[in-house]
Amino acid sequence: MNHRRAERARRRWALLAVAPSILLAACGSGEEPVADPVRPVRVVTVAKHEGGETLSLTGQIQAQDEVSLAFRIDGRMIERLVNVGDQVEAGQPIARLDPEPARNALRTAQANLSAAMGQQTLARNDYERQETLLGQGWTTRARYDTAAQALKAAAAQVDSAQAQFDTAQDHLGYTELVADGAGTVTARGAEPGEVVAAGRMIVHLARRDGRDAVFDVPAPVFRIAPANAVVTVALASDPAVQTIGRVREVAPQADPVTRTFTVRVGLQDPPDAMRLGSTVNGSIQTGGVGGFEIPATALTQANRQPAVWVVDPATGTVALRNIDLERYDLARVIVARGLEADEVVVTAGVQALRPGQKVRMLGAGP
Repeated sequence: MNHRRAERARRRWALLAVAPSILLAACGSGEEPVADPVRPVRVVTVAKHEGGETLSLTGQIQAQDEVSLAFRIDGRMIERLVNVGDQVEAGQPIARLDPEPARNALRTAQANLSAAMGQQTLARNDYERQETLLGQGWTTRARYDTAAQALKAAAAQVDSAQAQFDTAQDHLGYTELVADGAGTVTARGAEPGEVVAAGRMIVHLARRDGRDAVFDVPAPVFRIAPANAVVTVALASDPAVQTIGRVREVAPQADPVTRTFTVRVGLQDPPDAMRLGSTVNGSIQTGGVGGFEIPATALTQANRQPAVWVVDPATGTVALRNIDLERYDLARVIVARGLEADEVVVTAGVQALRPGQKVRMLGAGP
Protein backbone atom coordinates (compact mmCIF):
# COMPACT_ATOMS: atom_id res chain seq x y z
CA MET A 1 0.00 0.00 0.00
CA ASN A 2 2.78 2.37 0.83
CA HIS A 3 4.46 1.58 -2.45
CA ARG A 4 1.27 2.47 -4.44
CA ARG A 5 0.79 5.76 -2.63
CA ALA A 6 4.37 6.73 -3.37
CA GLU A 7 3.92 5.90 -7.05
CA ARG A 8 0.82 8.09 -7.35
CA ALA A 9 2.61 10.99 -5.67
CA ARG A 10 5.50 10.71 -8.17
CA ARG A 11 3.03 10.87 -11.10
CA ARG A 12 1.33 14.02 -9.74
CA TRP A 13 4.66 15.81 -9.34
CA ALA A 14 5.61 14.82 -12.86
CA LEU A 15 2.39 16.32 -14.30
CA LEU A 16 2.91 19.57 -12.37
CA ALA A 17 6.42 19.80 -13.73
CA VAL A 18 5.43 19.47 -17.41
CA ALA A 19 2.27 21.66 -17.24
CA PRO A 20 4.10 25.01 -17.57
CA SER A 21 5.96 23.72 -20.58
CA ILE A 22 2.70 22.71 -22.26
CA LEU A 23 1.19 26.12 -21.52
CA LEU A 24 4.24 27.95 -22.88
CA ALA A 25 4.18 25.82 -25.97
CA ALA A 26 0.54 26.64 -26.52
CA CYS A 27 1.19 30.38 -26.11
CA GLY A 28 4.10 30.31 -28.51
CA SER A 29 2.28 28.56 -31.29
CA GLY A 30 2.86 31.47 -33.81
CA GLU A 31 -0.16 33.75 -33.02
CA GLU A 32 0.20 37.45 -34.22
CA PRO A 33 0.37 40.24 -31.54
CA VAL A 34 -2.79 42.22 -30.85
CA ALA A 35 -2.90 45.48 -32.91
CA ASP A 36 -3.34 48.91 -31.27
CA PRO A 37 -7.01 49.79 -30.92
CA VAL A 38 -8.50 52.58 -32.98
CA ARG A 39 -8.64 55.52 -30.56
CA PRO A 40 -11.69 57.80 -30.62
CA VAL A 41 -10.79 61.48 -30.66
CA ARG A 42 -12.74 64.70 -30.90
CA VAL A 43 -11.75 66.83 -33.87
CA VAL A 44 -12.54 70.10 -35.57
CA THR A 45 -12.23 71.25 -39.16
CA VAL A 46 -9.93 74.26 -39.46
CA ALA A 47 -11.67 77.48 -40.49
CA LYS A 48 -10.14 80.75 -41.65
CA HIS A 49 -10.28 83.55 -39.06
CA GLU A 50 -10.34 87.02 -40.56
CA GLY A 51 -8.21 89.71 -38.91
CA GLY A 52 -9.86 91.92 -36.30
CA GLU A 53 -12.24 91.39 -33.43
CA THR A 54 -14.25 93.31 -30.86
CA LEU A 55 -12.77 93.82 -27.41
CA SER A 56 -15.11 94.71 -24.53
CA LEU A 57 -14.36 95.93 -21.01
CA THR A 58 -16.43 97.17 -18.08
CA GLY A 59 -15.72 100.47 -16.33
CA GLN A 60 -17.40 103.44 -14.73
CA ILE A 61 -18.08 107.11 -15.41
CA GLN A 62 -15.87 109.66 -13.64
CA ALA A 63 -15.30 113.39 -13.97
CA GLN A 64 -12.36 114.41 -16.14
CA ASP A 65 -11.18 116.84 -13.45
CA GLU A 66 -11.68 116.46 -9.70
CA VAL A 67 -10.46 118.75 -6.94
CA SER A 68 -10.43 118.74 -3.15
CA LEU A 69 -11.46 122.11 -1.71
CA ALA A 70 -9.73 123.06 1.56
CA PHE A 71 -9.06 126.09 3.74
CA ARG A 72 -5.67 127.81 3.55
CA ILE A 73 -5.52 128.45 7.30
CA ASP A 74 -6.29 126.54 10.50
CA GLY A 75 -9.49 127.20 12.39
CA ARG A 76 -12.80 125.94 13.72
CA MET A 77 -15.36 125.38 10.97
CA ILE A 78 -18.66 126.91 11.99
CA GLU A 79 -20.66 126.30 8.80
CA ARG A 80 -20.72 124.03 5.74
CA LEU A 81 -23.17 125.24 3.11
CA VAL A 82 -23.21 122.27 0.69
CA ASN A 83 -23.64 118.51 0.92
CA VAL A 84 -22.90 115.47 -1.24
CA GLY A 85 -24.76 115.64 -4.56
CA ASP A 86 -25.22 119.42 -4.57
CA GLN A 87 -24.47 121.38 -7.73
CA VAL A 88 -22.24 124.41 -7.13
CA GLU A 89 -21.24 127.35 -9.29
CA ALA A 90 -17.99 129.29 -9.49
CA GLY A 91 -17.67 131.72 -6.57
CA GLN A 92 -20.36 130.03 -4.48
CA PRO A 93 -19.54 129.82 -0.71
CA ILE A 94 -18.78 126.27 0.45
CA ALA A 95 -17.89 126.62 4.16
CA ARG A 96 -16.80 129.17 6.79
CA LEU A 97 -14.34 129.28 9.68
CA ASP A 98 -14.75 131.25 12.89
CA PRO A 99 -13.51 134.71 11.76
CA GLU A 100 -12.76 136.21 15.22
CA PRO A 101 -9.11 135.02 15.48
CA ALA A 102 -8.41 136.42 12.02
CA ARG A 103 -10.10 139.73 12.90
CA ASN A 104 -8.03 140.08 16.05
CA ALA A 105 -4.85 139.40 14.09
CA LEU A 106 -5.92 142.05 11.57
CA ARG A 107 -6.47 144.61 14.34
CA THR A 108 -3.04 143.87 15.79
CA ALA A 109 -1.40 144.23 12.38
CA GLN A 110 -3.24 147.50 11.78
CA ALA A 111 -2.07 148.90 15.13
CA ASN A 112 1.53 147.90 14.41
CA LEU A 113 1.31 149.58 11.04
CA SER A 114 0.01 152.82 12.59
CA ALA A 115 2.83 152.80 15.15
CA ALA A 116 5.45 152.23 12.49
CA MET A 117 4.07 155.05 10.37
CA GLY A 118 4.24 157.38 13.39
CA GLN A 119 7.89 156.50 14.00
CA GLN A 120 8.58 157.11 10.34
CA THR A 121 7.05 160.61 10.58
CA LEU A 122 9.28 161.49 13.57
CA ALA A 123 12.36 160.14 11.81
CA ARG A 124 11.56 162.12 8.66
CA ASN A 125 11.13 165.37 10.63
CA ASP A 126 14.44 164.85 12.44
CA TYR A 127 16.21 164.07 9.20
CA GLU A 128 14.87 167.21 7.50
CA ARG A 129 15.94 169.39 10.48
CA GLN A 130 19.43 167.89 10.52
CA GLU A 131 19.68 168.41 6.79
CA THR A 132 18.82 172.14 7.16
CA LEU A 133 21.24 172.64 10.05
CA LEU A 134 24.03 170.90 8.21
CA GLY A 135 23.56 173.26 5.26
CA GLN A 136 23.83 176.26 7.61
CA GLY A 137 26.79 174.80 9.48
CA TRP A 138 25.01 174.48 12.83
CA THR A 139 25.27 170.63 13.13
CA THR A 140 27.82 167.91 12.49
CA ARG A 141 27.95 165.35 9.70
CA ALA A 142 27.68 162.53 12.29
CA ARG A 143 24.30 163.76 13.56
CA TYR A 144 23.06 164.12 10.00
CA ASP A 145 24.12 160.54 9.19
CA THR A 146 22.40 159.23 12.31
CA ALA A 147 19.14 160.96 11.36
CA ALA A 148 19.35 159.55 7.81
CA GLN A 149 19.92 156.01 9.13
CA ALA A 150 16.95 156.35 11.54
CA LEU A 151 14.71 157.41 8.65
CA LYS A 152 15.71 154.31 6.64
CA ALA A 153 15.04 152.03 9.61
CA ALA A 154 11.62 153.63 10.16
CA ALA A 155 10.75 153.14 6.48
CA ALA A 156 11.72 149.46 6.68
CA GLN A 157 9.59 149.04 9.79
CA VAL A 158 6.63 150.52 7.95
CA ASP A 159 7.14 148.08 5.05
CA SER A 160 7.24 145.13 7.45
CA ALA A 161 4.10 146.28 9.27
CA GLN A 162 2.33 146.82 5.95
CA ALA A 163 3.17 143.25 4.86
CA GLN A 164 1.84 141.87 8.15
CA PHE A 165 -1.34 143.89 7.73
CA ASP A 166 -1.86 142.58 4.18
CA THR A 167 -1.31 138.99 5.37
CA ALA A 168 -3.79 139.40 8.21
CA GLN A 169 -6.31 140.88 5.79
CA ASP A 170 -5.85 137.89 3.45
CA HIS A 171 -6.30 135.45 6.34
CA LEU A 172 -9.59 137.08 7.20
CA GLY A 173 -10.70 136.46 3.63
CA TYR A 174 -9.50 132.84 3.84
CA THR A 175 -12.07 132.11 6.56
CA GLU A 176 -14.64 131.69 3.77
CA LEU A 177 -14.13 128.79 1.33
CA VAL A 178 -15.57 129.35 -2.15
CA ALA A 179 -15.77 127.12 -5.22
CA ASP A 180 -13.33 128.03 -7.96
CA GLY A 181 -15.44 126.36 -10.65
CA ALA A 182 -18.77 124.72 -11.34
CA GLY A 183 -19.22 121.08 -10.43
CA THR A 184 -20.86 118.44 -8.24
CA VAL A 185 -19.98 117.66 -4.63
CA THR A 186 -18.99 113.99 -4.45
CA ALA A 187 -17.62 113.74 -0.88
CA ARG A 188 -17.26 115.72 2.35
CA GLY A 189 -14.32 115.60 4.72
CA ALA A 190 -15.30 117.67 7.78
CA GLU A 191 -18.36 118.63 9.76
CA PRO A 192 -19.30 121.97 11.38
CA GLY A 193 -17.74 122.37 14.80
CA GLU A 194 -14.51 120.57 13.95
CA VAL A 195 -11.12 122.26 14.18
CA VAL A 196 -9.57 121.71 10.75
CA ALA A 197 -5.98 122.10 9.66
CA ALA A 198 -4.91 124.03 6.61
CA GLY A 199 -5.17 121.81 3.52
CA ARG A 200 -7.64 119.32 4.99
CA MET A 201 -10.29 118.31 2.46
CA ILE A 202 -13.64 119.92 3.24
CA VAL A 203 -15.51 118.79 0.11
CA HIS A 204 -14.50 116.86 -3.01
CA LEU A 205 -15.72 118.49 -6.21
CA ALA A 206 -16.14 116.85 -9.62
CA ARG A 207 -15.87 119.44 -12.36
CA ARG A 208 -18.92 119.86 -14.53
CA ASP A 209 -17.04 120.09 -17.83
CA GLY A 210 -16.03 116.71 -19.25
CA ARG A 211 -16.56 113.10 -18.26
CA ASP A 212 -14.36 110.04 -18.61
CA ALA A 213 -15.09 106.35 -18.89
CA VAL A 214 -12.43 104.67 -16.75
CA PHE A 215 -11.40 101.05 -17.43
CA ASP A 216 -8.91 98.63 -15.87
CA VAL A 217 -7.23 97.13 -18.94
CA PRO A 218 -5.14 93.91 -18.83
CA ALA A 219 -1.69 94.13 -20.36
CA PRO A 220 -2.40 91.66 -23.25
CA VAL A 221 -5.10 93.99 -24.57
CA PHE A 222 -2.49 96.71 -25.21
CA ARG A 223 -0.68 94.42 -27.63
CA ILE A 224 -3.66 94.08 -29.95
CA ALA A 225 -5.52 97.37 -29.38
CA PRO A 226 -4.98 99.88 -32.21
CA ALA A 227 -3.46 103.27 -31.46
CA ASN A 228 -5.91 106.17 -31.12
CA ALA A 229 -8.87 103.79 -31.41
CA VAL A 230 -12.47 105.00 -31.22
CA VAL A 231 -14.13 103.49 -28.14
CA THR A 232 -17.89 102.92 -28.08
CA VAL A 233 -19.21 103.40 -24.54
CA ALA A 234 -22.71 102.23 -23.53
CA LEU A 235 -24.56 102.07 -20.22
CA ALA A 236 -24.51 98.58 -18.74
CA SER A 237 -28.12 98.98 -17.59
CA ASP A 238 -29.33 100.40 -20.94
CA PRO A 239 -27.07 99.60 -23.93
CA ALA A 240 -29.17 101.91 -26.13
CA VAL A 241 -27.64 104.89 -24.26
CA GLN A 242 -24.18 105.20 -25.76
CA THR A 243 -21.58 107.58 -27.07
CA ILE A 244 -18.03 107.47 -28.39
CA GLY A 245 -14.69 108.60 -27.02
CA ARG A 246 -10.94 108.36 -27.40
CA VAL A 247 -8.20 107.34 -25.00
CA ARG A 248 -7.14 110.43 -23.06
CA GLU A 249 -4.82 109.02 -20.43
CA VAL A 250 -3.08 105.70 -19.70
CA ALA A 251 -1.54 104.92 -16.32
CA PRO A 252 2.25 104.53 -16.66
CA GLN A 253 2.35 101.75 -14.05
CA ALA A 254 0.20 98.66 -13.50
CA ASP A 255 -1.85 98.24 -10.35
CA PRO A 256 0.27 96.15 -7.92
CA VAL A 257 -2.69 93.90 -7.03
CA THR A 258 -4.69 93.43 -10.25
CA ARG A 259 -1.75 93.99 -12.65
CA THR A 260 -4.03 96.07 -14.88
CA PHE A 261 -3.57 99.58 -16.28
CA THR A 262 -6.08 102.37 -15.65
CA VAL A 263 -7.24 103.90 -18.94
CA ARG A 264 -9.34 107.07 -19.11
CA VAL A 265 -11.48 107.55 -22.23
CA GLY A 266 -12.70 111.10 -22.86
CA LEU A 267 -16.36 111.03 -23.91
CA GLN A 268 -17.82 113.18 -26.66
CA ASP A 269 -21.17 114.74 -25.68
CA PRO A 270 -22.03 112.18 -22.97
CA PRO A 271 -25.78 111.67 -22.42
CA ASP A 272 -27.30 112.93 -19.19
CA ALA A 273 -28.06 109.32 -18.23
CA MET A 274 -24.33 108.64 -17.91
CA ARG A 275 -24.12 109.98 -14.39
CA LEU A 276 -20.98 109.94 -12.30
CA GLY A 277 -20.34 106.42 -11.03
CA SER A 278 -22.51 104.69 -13.66
CA THR A 279 -21.30 101.31 -14.89
CA VAL A 280 -20.55 101.28 -18.62
CA ASN A 281 -19.26 98.84 -21.22
CA GLY A 282 -16.56 99.96 -23.63
CA SER A 283 -15.77 98.19 -26.89
CA ILE A 284 -13.24 98.72 -29.67
CA GLN A 285 -12.73 97.05 -33.02
CA THR A 286 -9.21 95.75 -33.48
CA GLY A 287 -7.35 95.04 -36.66
CA GLY A 288 -4.82 92.27 -36.95
CA VAL A 289 -3.52 89.50 -39.17
CA GLY A 290 -5.87 86.72 -40.20
CA GLY A 291 -5.24 83.09 -39.29
CA PHE A 292 -6.85 79.78 -38.45
CA GLU A 293 -8.89 79.52 -35.28
CA ILE A 294 -8.81 76.30 -33.22
CA PRO A 295 -9.77 75.50 -29.61
CA ALA A 296 -7.03 75.93 -27.02
CA THR A 297 -7.41 72.26 -26.03
CA ALA A 298 -5.90 71.24 -29.39
CA LEU A 299 -2.54 72.78 -28.50
CA THR A 300 0.35 70.52 -27.55
CA GLN A 301 4.15 70.67 -27.87
CA ALA A 302 6.80 69.12 -30.12
CA ASN A 303 10.50 70.03 -30.21
CA ARG A 304 9.74 72.69 -27.61
CA GLN A 305 7.45 74.43 -30.10
CA PRO A 306 3.63 74.68 -30.28
CA ALA A 307 2.12 71.80 -32.24
CA VAL A 308 -1.19 70.08 -33.09
CA TRP A 309 -2.28 66.61 -34.18
CA VAL A 310 -3.55 66.65 -37.79
CA VAL A 311 -5.75 63.80 -39.06
CA ASP A 312 -5.32 62.34 -42.54
CA PRO A 313 -8.90 61.56 -43.62
CA ALA A 314 -7.73 59.07 -46.25
CA THR A 315 -5.87 56.77 -43.86
CA GLY A 316 -7.47 57.78 -40.57
CA THR A 317 -4.07 58.34 -38.94
CA VAL A 318 -2.63 61.31 -37.10
CA ALA A 319 0.59 63.28 -37.52
CA LEU A 320 2.19 65.83 -35.21
CA ARG A 321 2.82 69.24 -36.82
CA ASN A 322 4.49 72.38 -35.48
CA ILE A 323 2.60 75.69 -35.86
CA ASP A 324 3.21 79.42 -35.38
CA LEU A 325 0.78 81.28 -33.14
CA GLU A 326 -0.64 84.72 -33.85
CA ARG A 327 -2.29 85.04 -30.41
CA TYR A 328 -4.17 82.94 -27.90
CA ASP A 329 -6.29 83.03 -24.76
CA LEU A 330 -7.82 80.46 -22.42
CA ALA A 331 -10.47 79.36 -24.94
CA ARG A 332 -8.96 79.61 -28.43
CA VAL A 333 -5.81 79.84 -30.47
CA ILE A 334 -5.21 81.83 -33.67
CA VAL A 335 -2.65 80.01 -35.86
CA ALA A 336 -0.62 82.21 -38.19
CA ARG A 337 1.24 79.44 -40.08
CA GLY A 338 1.30 75.65 -40.15
CA LEU A 339 -2.30 74.82 -41.07
CA GLU A 340 -4.45 74.95 -44.18
CA ALA A 341 -8.17 75.48 -44.59
CA ASP A 342 -10.39 72.38 -44.14
CA GLU A 343 -7.71 70.35 -42.39
CA VAL A 344 -8.89 68.25 -39.45
CA VAL A 345 -7.26 68.86 -36.05
CA VAL A 346 -7.62 66.79 -32.87
CA THR A 347 -9.09 68.84 -30.02
CA ALA A 348 -9.50 66.21 -27.26
CA GLY A 349 -7.26 63.28 -26.40
CA VAL A 350 -4.06 64.89 -27.72
CA GLN A 351 -1.92 63.58 -24.85
CA ALA A 352 -2.66 59.89 -25.61
CA LEU A 353 -1.71 59.89 -29.32
CA ARG A 354 1.42 58.83 -31.17
CA PRO A 355 2.45 59.49 -34.81
CA GLY A 356 0.73 57.19 -37.29
CA GLN A 357 -1.94 56.01 -34.86
CA LYS A 358 -5.37 55.26 -36.27
CA VAL A 359 -8.21 57.30 -34.85
CA ARG A 360 -11.98 57.43 -35.04
CA MET A 361 -13.14 61.04 -35.47
CA LEU A 362 -15.93 62.53 -33.36
CA GLY A 363 -17.48 65.88 -34.17
CA ALA A 364 -15.63 67.02 -37.32
CA GLY A 365 -17.61 70.26 -37.62
CA PRO A 366 -15.93 73.65 -38.00
